[in-house]
Amino acid sequence: MIKLDHLAISTMTLRDGVAHVEDTLGVSLAPGGEHAAMGTHNRLLSLGPDIYLEVIAINPAAPHPGRPRWFDLDNFAGPPRLTNWVAQTDDLNGALALAPNGRGTPMALKRGDLSWRMAVPEDGKLPFDGAFPALIEWQGHAHPAARLPDQGCRLVALEITHPRADNLREALGTVMENIDLTVLQGAAKSIRAEITTPHGARILT
Repeated sequence: MIKLDHLAISTMTLRDGVAHVEDTLGVSLAPGGEHAAMGTHNRLLSLGPDIYLEVIAINPAAPHPGRPRWFDLDNFAGPPRLTNWVAQTDDLNGALALAPNGRGTPMALKRGDLSWRMAVPEDGKLPFDGAFPALIEWQGHAHPAARLPDQGCRLVALEITHPRADNLREALGTVMENIDLTVLQGAAKSIRAEITTPHGARILT
């Protein structure tokens, strides 16, 4: 089974990314943590009992990880934006066998009592300019979404635009059956999420 796990907002500084999401959605983000293996840190927002949103940035206080960071953060520039999404599987090796080239190699990761395996490309760049999801397999029953405060936000729709929309649809169809998203043809890759909030529907891009 493969399902949507979380959305990733990339940002040059965590402060800027948090301000962007809080201003757009009108809610406060919860504390996240640090990823020592990647030299990054994050803040989180619940989108329901098993889905969440992550604002992620390079941690200026952490040493360089000695390898390209995930979500191609080493090359990120510009304002905060929705750059990636992550799909959860209970069989990471099996999902990777069906995924396109560049999908990454599994890494065992841990933060506090959270443990997971995630496929991270050697160059940090996920297939289809990041429009193809990172694949994650949580170890045990602990999951970030279950422990986040419920701010009343829910993901309504996820839309991906890409110059090779047909190829992306084919690649996604090979791996996924249970993720509701729309793939559109467009000049450049972009990801758009419609989220209901206590203040009405809001759009994150």
